[in-house]
Amino acid sequence: MVNLSRYTLRGVAAAAALAGLATMALPNAQAAQTSSTTQTAATAATATTADPLPVGGPAFSIGSVPQGDAVTTKSSTLNLVRYNRLYKTGPVTPSKCKEVNVSMRTLAGVQAYVSQHFRCTYAEWALPLKQAGAAYKVAPKLVFYTAATANSYCGAVTRTSFFCGYNGKAWIYIYAPEIMSFWGSSPTLARAYATQVTAHEYGHHVQWLTGILGASWARQRAFSTYAAQMEESRRRELQASCLGGASIGANKRYYPMSGGLYTQWLYVVNNSGDQPGYPRDHGSLKNHGFWSKAGFNASRSYTVAGNCNTWNANSTYVA
Repeated sequence: MVNLSRYTLRGVAAAAALAGLATMALPNAQAAQTSSTTQTAATAATATTADPLPVGGPAFSIGSVPQGDAVTTKSSTLNLVRYNRLYKTGPVTPSKCKEVNVSMRTLAGVQAYVSQHFRCTYAEWALPLKQAGAAYKVAPKLVFYTAATANSYCGAVTRTSFFCGYNGKAWIYIYAPEIMSFWGSSPTLARAYATQVTAHEYGHHVQWLTGILGASWARQRAFSTYAAQMEESRRRELQASCLGGASIGANKRYYPMSGGLYTQWLYVVNNSGDQPGYPRDHGSLKNHGFWSKAGFNASRSYTVAGNCNTWNANSTYVA
C-alpha cells in the first residue's frame, strides 16, 4: 500500500503492491496564507493565521475505468489529456440545489453540508459527461474520516481529502477535522473551503471517467525528468480545480456563491497551491487562482470544460 502523508512524504514512490502498477506519491497542495490584492482586511481577519490551505490530496486511477460510449478511452495518452471529448461539451448544468444551513463544528454537520454539495455536483456534471461519452451515471462514494489515516483501495492517506478510482469504482474521501477546524476560525471560510475541496475532488472524478486521470498518470510515469513529472502533476491538479470552479459557477445563482461566501471562496482559491520548499506539484498560488476562476467565470456561450484544458496551455500558465 502507498502511505501518503500530508506533512512528510514528497516525491516519487513505487507501489508495486497495487496490482503491479507503479504510482507516484503525490502530496496534497499546501499554500502559505499570504495577503492578496483581492483580499480585504476583513477577509484576512477570518483566515487561519499560520496553517496552509490544502486544495486536496492525491488523486489515483488504478485499474479499469467504467466504459461509456467514448472512443477516446482507447486513444493515446496525449489525445486523452489534450483532445478529450470533454472539452467539446456544453455548459455545466445548474443543479439549482440550495446550500444546506448547518453548523460544521461537528462531524455530522460536515457530513450534511458536504453531502448536499456532492449531490449538487453530481447533477451538474451528468449532462457534460454524457456528451463526452463517459459513464455519466457512475458516482463516487463519499467517505468521511476523522482518524489520522484513511485506508483505501488506492492506499493509506493521511490527514487530507483525496480521490480514489480503483477497478471501475470510485471514492471521494473527506478529512472532516480540517473543515471543522476552519469552522472554529470562520464559518464562512469553512463553507467556502468545504465547497471548493468537494468540487475539486469531484473534478478528479470527471477526469477519471473521461480517461484523463489515468492517461495523465501514465504520462507522468513515462517522463524521464523530475521537472516534467511535476509539470504533468500541475496540469492535472490545476484542471481539477478549474473543473471544480466550473461546477460551482454553474450553480452560483442558487447555492448562492455571492457576498461573503464568494469573497472567502476567492481567498481559498487564491491562497492554495505550491509553497516554497515543497515540490511544485499543484501549481503556484497565482495559477491556481487563475484556473479556478477560469472555470467559475466561464460564459454560457463557451464550452465550460473546454476552458479547463490545461494541457493546451503554455507552461507559464501551469507553473
